[in-house]
Amino acid sequence: MEGKGTTEATERPGPPKPDGANTPRRRRNGNDANLRYFLVKPGSSPAKPELGQEMASEGEALIEAFRSGQPFYTLTAWKAVPEVNGDNPVIVKQAVAQKTI
Repeated sequence: MEGKGTTEATERPGPPKPDGANTPRRRRNGNDANLRYFLVKPGSSPAKPELGQEMASEGEALIEAFRSGQPFYTLTAWKAVPEVNGDNPVIVKQAVAQKTI
């Protein structure tokens, strides 16, 4: 009675995917307190991006970007901080927390 009553799904190999499609993509779930979302400033271009209105969440940014037909930007601020690992100092990045008003 093999195979009956099992709930395991089997994956079948599909057609080859374009380059880079087999690499896992990082998905943001909106829980990163250091991540901020901005609409594109009117007149801005991808060559010279400028931040427009800040949105409260990724969902709001997605909806407004869809409505306007323009992209939105995500921003995380970092600072360089020294870290001593034994006798070797190393410079590492540390996320800058967004100040709440």
